[in-house]
Order: sequence, then structure tokens, then C-alpha cells
Amino acid sequence: MPLPNFINMNLKVGSKNQTKIQAVREAAGLYPDIFPDPQVEGVEVGVDLYGHPKNVKETVEGAIERAKKAYQNCKYSFGLEGGLIEVPYTKSRYMEIGACAIFDGKSFSIGLSPAYEWPSEATRMILEDGVDASQALKLIGYTNHEKLGALPGGGIGSLTEGRMTREDFTRYSIIMAMIQLEKPEYYK
Repeated sequence: MPLPNFINMNLKVGSKNQTKIQAVREAAGLYPDIFPDPQVEGVEVGVDLYGHPKNVKETVEGAIERAKKAYQNCKYSFGLEGGLIEVPYTKSRYMEIGACAIFDGKSFSIGLSPAYEWPSEATRMILEDGVDASQALKLIGYTNHEKLGALPGGGIGSLTEGRMTREDFTRYSIIMAMIQLEKPEYYK
């Protein structure tokens, strides 16, 4: 007996963060053939594997863990995680990326966002002092906000003067992961 349609198109996000939920909602809207009437819901999941991830493996693993934990009564769950990756020739040697893991109950589709560099001292603090980006930017005097996610556009919105928002940044990682769902015959 097939599952009711409302369960089939129910999408879960491994976070209650409204920015992440909105990014999934907007990205899902770009794929009406896959998500004809998506109902997107955030699920509080406990994922604190590394604090602020410091390499691509930790970042992707965080996204996967979020997607796994959010997979409840849905067709797909989305795990979204931001973290640092080493990038040669950059001022701090690191850039921030976003990872998306989409889980269908059996396998994952992975996508990454564009990358950008935090201010050098903030990156040092994330790596050496174990603080997150919000704490680091407050400590260096860039902002007085406790959480960058509370700012319109998030940290990337602040750094780009609104030219790119955190929703945009996150949505790009989702679109990259969606390639595998849209063209599954090429990803067996």
C-alpha cells in the first residue's frame, strides 16, 4: 500500500534554523518534478561532532549526521553544515564552505557551496581557540551580535554587504546535491 502523498513530499531539515529551512524550501521549489508540493519542516538534531568543522571531511560528516537524524516520516531529509577547508594561496589558508547531504533512507547526495574566507584573525580563533565563527567575529570587533545567523543574510551577508545571503550560500549547496536526484541514471 503506497504511503499517503503528504508523507511522500514531506521534507525534513536537520535543524530548526529558519535560514536553512528557507533555503531548502526555495531550492525544492526549483524542482517541481521531484517535489511537486514540498512541505518543509525543521527537526532539532543533536550534532556536535567537532564544534566548528575544520576540514571538508568533518563538514560533510556533519551534514550527513544531520540528514540521518532528521530522516523521520519523510521522503528526503536534508543535512546542512558549514565548515572550514584548507585552500592554498588564501590569506588565512582556509575558506568556509557549506555542505548539503540529502538522504533518501538508503543513500546520500552531497553538494558543496561556493567558498569564502573569514577575516584572518577569526579563522585563527576558530582553528586554535575552538570558538565558532559568531564568537570569533564578535571577539575581533567585527560585530556585536551573539549569533551571525540572527543578522539579515548571516555572516556572508555581512561580509558581502548583502550581495550574497546565507540563504543563497546554502541554496547553492542544495542545488549541487540535487544533480544526483535529478539525474540518478548517471550516479549508480
